Amino acid sequence: MRVPLLILTAILSSSSLPATDTGAAQWVRGAAADNGLDPAPLAALGADVRSGKFVKIGSVLIARHGKLVYEEYFDGNADTQRDTRSATKSITDILVGIAIDEGKLRGVEARVLALFPERQHGIRNPDPRKARITVEDLLTMSSPLECDDWNDASRGNEERMYLIEDWTQFVLDLPIRGRMYTGDTPPAPPYGRNFSYCTGGAFVLGEVLSRVTGMRADRYAEAKLFAPLGIHAVTWVYSPLGSPQTGGGLRLTSPDLLRIAQLYLNSGRWGGQQIVSAAWVKASTTPHARIDEATEYGYLWWLKSFGPAAHQVPAYFMSGNGGNKVLVIPELDMAAVITSTNYGTRGMHEQTERILNEYLLPAVSR
Repeated sequence: MRVPLLILTAILSSSSLPATDTGAAQWVRGAAADNGLDPAPLAALGADVRSGKFVKIGSVLIARHGKLVYEEYFDGNADTQRDTRSATKSITDILVGIAIDEGKLRGVEARVLALFPERQHGIRNPDPRKARITVEDLLTMSSPLECDDWNDASRGNEERMYLIEDWTQFVLDLPIRGRMYTGDTPPAPPYGRNFSYCTGGAFVLGEVLSRVTGMRADRYAEAKLFAPLGIHAVTWVYSPLGSPQTGGGLRLTSPDLLRIAQLYLNSGRWGGQQIVSAAWVKASTTPHARIDEATEYGYLWWLKSFGPAAHQVPAYFMSGNGGNKVLVIPELDMAAVITSTNYGTRGMHEQTERILNEYLLPAVSR
């Protein structure tokens, strides 16, 4: 997700959040070697980043067995807020899960258009299939709307949305997409869903949260997710009509991003508090759509295995333009953050995966 320069941002600083921690557990620090990590590959990583072998890497953090065991900053420091772009979408998934846990949203089968009755008349490109679009369709990037950020020609490409004042109306007005196929009948997609990456759909989920909770999505996040995690430095991007962009651009510090990953590694618990249900964590990180032969998609979380072919381990992760990744690797009881500002550059994600595959994972002694 690219954040356009014309969009205003606002900082939810410590003055608008509790000045002291709310009792949430803080990071316990530990030595890498004491937690099953070989320090040599990690030292090599730091040297290689600083030598220029890898470019525009901001930070690399690792938590193992619940302890912060590696923390390196190559640009900024622990207090620097990182623009991880579309990694925001996974946080939107957590908020949807909390709303369902609280009974404010009746479930992923809730129909989106029904929550906006004032918009049901006068929608462009009317089609009965629009009324059947569910929250799950938006969580899995598989709604029937013609919205594809990976296709510059798509009517729903996010760059076109940023030119419109009312982003929700922009998304709802989109036509139904079509797909060409070979043969007499279209092939059945994996998991029954055709994936199409759509930032606009993730934004609409923020508007859904506002409708069902009675709170703007950023305020809901502050009360239900960030404050319980002890996260106080937050910057959102806002639409022209003042809605938080739940599809991307949220800025958090690297240690706070690691808290989000550890929360999911802990099945939704932090500091003795169940912030989001374990059932939702499992549903979020279960495959619901396939992107390519190596990558699947949950509820706004990416699923992929990493490491050498003989020792690959499954992971789920938040991902954003620039090569940003916030990873959870349950098999290794490990969470990691890699931030980068290689925005819009070729090979940005491949560089991040090299760091994971050639340094972080080889450091683990299982």
